[in-house]
Amino acid sequence: MPQLRLALNQIDATVGDLAGNADAVVRRTRHAADRGAHFVAFPEMVLTGYPVEDLALRSSFVEASRAALRALAGRLADEGLGGTPVLVGYLDRSEERHRYGLPAGSPEDAAAVLHGGEVVLTFAKHHLPNYGVFDEFRYFVPGDTMPVVRVAGVDIALAICEDLWQDGGRVPAARRAGAGLLVTVNASPYELNKDDTRLELVRKRAQEAGCTTAYVAMTGGQDELVYDGDSIVVDERGEVVARAAQFTEECLLVDLDLPAAAAEPPSGTAGLADEGLRVEHVTLSAEPVAPYPRRYAGTVAERLSDEEEMYTALVTGLRAYVGKNGFDSVLVGLSGGIDSSLVAAVACDALGAAHVYGISMPSRYSSQHSRDDAAELARRTGLHLRSVPIGPMFDAYMASLGLTGLAEENLQSRLRGTLLMAVSNQDGPLVLAPGNKSELAVGYSTLYGDSVGAYGPIKDVYKSAVFRLAKWRNAVAAERGEIPPIPENSVTKPPSAELRPDQLDTDSLPDYAVLDAILELYVDRDRGSAEIVAQGYEPELVERVLRMVDTAEYKRRQYPPGTKISPKGFGKDRRLPITNRWRERA
Repeated sequence: MPQLRLALNQIDATVGDLAGNADAVVRRTRHAADRGAHFVAFPEMVLTGYPVEDLALRSSFVEASRAALRALAGRLADEGLGGTPVLVGYLDRSEERHRYGLPAGSPEDAAAVLHGGEVVLTFAKHHLPNYGVFDEFRYFVPGDTMPVVRVAGVDIALAICEDLWQDGGRVPAARRAGAGLLVTVNASPYELNKDDTRLELVRKRAQEAGCTTAYVAMTGGQDELVYDGDSIVVDERGEVVARAAQFTEECLLVDLDLPAAAAEPPSGTAGLADEGLRVEHVTLSAEPVAPYPRRYAGTVAERLSDEEEMYTALVTGLRAYVGKNGFDSVLVGLSGGIDSSLVAAVACDALGAAHVYGISMPSRYSSQHSRDDAAELARRTGLHLRSVPIGPMFDAYMASLGLTGLAEENLQSRLRGTLLMAVSNQDGPLVLAPGNKSELAVGYSTLYGDSVGAYGPIKDVYKSAVFRLAKWRNAVAAERGEIPPIPENSVTKPPSAELRPDQLDTDSLPDYAVLDAILELYVDRDRGSAEIVAQGYEPELVERVLRMVDTAEYKRRQYPPGTKISPKGFGKDRRLPITNRWRERA
């Protein structure tokens, strides 16, 4: 059997940074070539970053991507790397009118093989996802070819992300084309437990394709999306050969023994009858490489626990958002409560405590233990903390307006929000909103108060999970012999907004364990009230919770972006009208 050393580069890419992304491809290709790689692959749309969203509709950006691809091919050759085939994702456009009736020049989510200073093969994603955060029917036309490249005597079939997730298309076409290896490039966003789903998918597709299958994925973050890497190679039986770590940039190298390509290259139509995928075959090296000792038998990285996965995703998302948007520090309003404490801990892990600033803003209703907890958090983590009491500002407003009840409570929150934004304007740190998914769901937040900020790190984390993550982070610190970052009192005391005497969250909300279970059914799974009641919840409680969710839509629209870790985060995943008289009834 011919041998092939495959290099899968799971790297971070920044949307729009064509030069920086190209530099990363060259640097990583050199790393792989120096280690004897025969074929080097990079993630989906690595040259442009992903997702490009409406940038795909700008012809200037599409042409810049195409030009960057050609320049990259030349640069690889100029730097002595032209002999190594490199697979990169980029943004392209169709050359002719599409069979769906779309005009020539329509954008394509594409990939290309670069070799010898040339772009030797291009193809576009065949299956276009149009669910969750994906809007690819809005932007792209699908590809209709089955690309196959012959390298070192092995036919390598190529695919892009959704081509693997959907039945049909390029997976069975790879079998019909007689491929010895299927390589798919991906930018699949993270969500909890997706790594398990992904592994089973790759195993299944390898068996369907009848060949070793390699899945190279992106890592890093882009706005609300986080990519966890987890590149995988499995053999034709679905057995894992190699697997990269999660949330890290890595070059996964593996030596493979693969079937020799047929004497005659595949041609004709390899897809299902109704898909008509036309084989495009390019031969780069027909003869196998001389036998060599196997140096890279394949490593399988250890899996992360659910809590470590979620926490690492939050750290990765915040670090990417802050760094890629040109900030070097963040500002957090520290109340001594669990939410702001977890946000501060995540920020310290993402950026370093020297780049995290906290402000304690006590009012007449702030307990002494909450003030002490904020100070203790700063001591434990090393972040910068100052205290600015809002009493004088609050008294001035009250003297002018004479507010009572909820208006008085919300005024305190809005004063704090105004203070945070003023410091941000003056000194430059990016303000982090501390709200969690439970609060966002039921509208338990104040517009222009605790909802102010440029990023919400725990926006997609239910309150119950906030407590789990805080306990996990403290336990990890204790295991390492470090000081746990979050004060124990912040974890154990009953949650309270402290906007009136003796206030507790349970005055306005059900117990969080019950609330989150109902929210998970309604928000994440789109279950109706009757279905939720059938799970054993009181009809009156279900109706009340669902009503709170429905009427808070206008608040969520104004909340800052935040890291997505669930199958359905607020934002692109869940799109409901603000003006909406439909109400669920049990």
